[in-house]
Order: sequence, then structure tokens, then C-alpha cells
Amino acid sequence: MLRVDNISKTFNPGSVNEKKAIAGLSLHLAPGDFATIIGSNGAGKSTLFNAVCGDFLTDTGSVVLGGQDITFMPAFKRAKHIGRLFQDPMRGSAPGMTIEENLALAAGNGGWLSYVSQKDKKRFRDRLALLNMGLEDRMKQPVGLLSGGQRQALTLLMATMNPPKLLLLDEHTAALDPGTAEKVLQFTRDIVTEHKITTMMVTHNMQQALELGNRTLMMDSGNIVLDIQGKEREGLTVADLLEKFKAGAGKNLDNDRILLS
Repeated sequence: MLRVDNISKTFNPGSVNEKKAIAGLSLHLAPGDFATIIGSNGAGKSTLFNAVCGDFLTDTGSVVLGGQDITFMPAFKRAKHIGRLFQDPMRGSAPGMTIEENLALAAGNGGWLSYVSQKDKKRFRDRLALLNMGLEDRMKQPVGLLSGGQRQALTLLMATMNPPKLLLLDEHTAALDPGTAEKVLQFTRDIVTEHKITTMMVTHNMQQALELGNRTLMMDSGNIVLDIQGKEREGLTVADLLEKFKAGAGKNLDNDRILLS
């Protein structure tokens, strides 16, 4: 489904602020793969997502999604095929619009600019009920009045209302309280499984990185130093993962936020 071949990106080349963010990275995801990604700050996790989404053009390499070369496709066109959630729950929805209008916009109905049919309203209610947050009874409420967790859950629903070819989750539960985070993670599992969506999820929680999905990737210095799947991944502990990272990267993982999670 996704083929990233030998991409590189250096920001501010030739200046004192030169930063090589991605270094000859290649990654192939089969349809339905769910890969969790872990790594220290600056490892290149979000930069990889930005490259796939088209936030910038890479210096080298290619990006192919669903058999289509999107290397030079602008971000707004890629967005039709890629769903993305950020750590900040406020980024994925329109606060001045109601829940119903946000969902209508995500479904391609034009939001408040068009009539929302009774069929669509029922569809929205049914999907909201799956979140287990009571939002199905608040569809006329402005999204700006929701909690961060409710907005993030709504954003996930919006991003998958029309299932994308690729779903990118950039620490989408990191800013939520534990109870809400678990609800959002459970909905993530359910919706990815239901629609067989090819997914990449950045997390700082190493246990999550081993339990969710079917592949665990570890990044360092702009590249993937570890890609574990299949039988190799079964029964792997956090301690095992740290040892494998050390072997792959040639150093210990030194991110306190990850190690203490």
C-alpha cells in the first residue's frame, strides 16, 4: 500500500542550522499493516509523516501510495487519501461548527453549507455511539465546547468517515488523561480492524508499541533502525526492545519520556 524508497531531507542546507532529518529511509507497508513507531525526540518520526503527507518535497527518493506515485503531488491532493491525527486534539476539527456539521464536512457533504439528510444523521449517530462518550446525543453542540479527549475521538471518526488508504497517528493519545486515552486507543483498534486501514502510529509508550498493530518500528537519526514483525515480535518485552534498539542504533535509547512510560 505504501512504498517509501530512499527518501532524504535536509533542512537549511549549507547554513549553521543545517539539519539532516531523514537519511535514505525506505519503508514498505502492505495493505492492512498497522505499524507502531517509537524513537527519541528528533529521530525523524514526525518528519517521516510530513514527507508522506507532502508538507515538503524530499531531496531524494519516492513515495508511492496504493500504486500511485505521489512524490510530487501537493499536500491538499494527498489529503484525499491520507487521514492524520496530531498530538494536539484541537487541530483536527472546526470549533465553531457543530459535531454534526464537522462530520458532514468530513463525509464530503459540505458541512453547514448543505443539507444533512436523515440518513446521514443516523449514520453519524451510529458512528458516534461507538466512541462510548455520549456524543451521539450532542450532535448540535459546537465542537469548541467538547473536552480535548472528545475532540480527539471525534477527529479520529472524521479522519476515517470515508476510510483513507493510509492513516497516520502522531502520538494522538499523548495529551489525554489515561481513561480517555484508552477509549481512543480502543476505538483506534476497532476502526482500523473494521476497515483494514493501513496505519502508522507514533507512540512514546513502548508497551503500546509492542501490543498494537502487527509491526514495531524504531527510528534514530532519520532512519529506521529496527523493524520487528511476525514471530520475532511475539512475546517480545520492553527490555528486549531496548536491547534490539541498542544493537540496531549502536547506542542506548536515552529518552526519559519513553523509558518511564
